Amino acid sequence: MKTLLNVQLALCFVGLAAFAAEPGAQFFENDQVKVFRALEKAHVKGKFHEHKINRVMVYIQDGKQHFDFQDGRPGRDVVWKAGQLEWSKPEGMHQPEVTDDNSFNIIEVELKKPGTAKAAQVSDATKADKKNSKVELDNDQVRILRVKLAPHAKGGKVTRTGNAVVAYISGAKGNQAEWVTAGASQLENTGDQAMEAIVVELKN
Repeated sequence: MKTLLNVQLALCFVGLAAFAAEPGAQFFENDQVKVFRALEKAHVKGKFHEHKINRVMVYIQDGKQHFDFQDGRPGRDVVWKAGQLEWSKPEGMHQPEVTDDNSFNIIEVELKKPGTAKAAQVSDATKADKKNSKVELDNDQVRILRVKLAPHAKGGKVTRTGNAVVAYISGAKGNQAEWVTAGASQLENTGDQAMEAIVVELKN
């Protein structure tokens, strides 16, 4: 159930662990976000639908989709890459279809509240975990970091003024997501493979 997105970030990723597509699942929901894993099935055309709020999308496997729009806009074809991050705004009624033989997962973060300020200081991650963290997107609602850790490595201890969502692309927790509350926290890769994660820091 994906819209075609307005912002495309980090289109190519190398060395991510391969995960077979898993069934869809809701990880958690609260007053700030709804976070779930969507399964996009090969050669299945979805129903027309729309999304009313902004979302963060994290693609776990490669995939290809075609989108038709109910308002008569031309259809669009999109190629997704494993590890790709997308900022998705509402785009009206649309119908997706996976156009190749590969099903794929997306971890979706639905943002229920508007942000407070574009320049809000949400954490000290770029200093406390500078070695492992890179800012991918910063807007009124979220700041998004990409974190990479070697096997059995720990990230820096980060202090946040607000809550965050961690979507794991690879590593022992790959294709999963977790909720991190405000305060001090530290990511750790307990597995034998490199870990990559997207951290969505909330500004509300």
